Amino acid sequence: MAESESTCDNGVNVEALLGAREALTDAPDAAQFQWRATCEWKNGTHSNSTVEGYFGLGEEHKHKTTFTFDADHPEVFASEDLGATPVEYMLVGLASCLTAGIAAVAQHREIQLNSVIATLDAGMNIQGILGIDSDVRNGFDGIKVTYKIDADASEDDIKALVAQSQKRSAVYDIITNPTNVTVEVN
Repeated sequence: MAESESTCDNGVNVEALLGAREALTDAPDAAQFQWRATCEWKNGTHSNSTVEGYFGLGEEHKHKTTFTFDADHPEVFASEDLGATPVEYMLVGLASCLTAGIAAVAQHREIQLNSVIATLDAGMNIQGILGIDSDVRNGFDGIKVTYKIDADASEDDIKALVAQSQKRSAVYDIITNPTNVTVEVN
């Protein structure tokens, strides 16, 4: 019996990813990337950030378009609510990175995805931010990611997709491991 060709299409070019992995194994200097964002204060707690280019594969690159992100605080913080809060952008980054990984791993394993929905919840006691209690952390006290995934696969295979995505996620790593941050004034 002839083997049928895979009809799995999650929109991820796995061959290109595997080719990049092979090429960067042989040229580790090209694997050094530098990501950039610029943020401009507008008024109150409102700011606008842009992402235009990055360095990688030994040279500068520009995105097809400049991406812009408005950030603000909600009205309950006496702000204008002109954008998502910075901590909500962290959740968006984590959800997007994990979900992209699920799509890539599913494609590689020839698992057809029908739908993937991530819901993230993160608790925060704002007494730390407001200086009310110095023993209260300024950041999240935890993040819960819940996936609802419809795929042509068993429950165990779907759990394995999520686990592999988590293992390879840059944003998951950034959030769960200490990252050196330097803040300077020019």
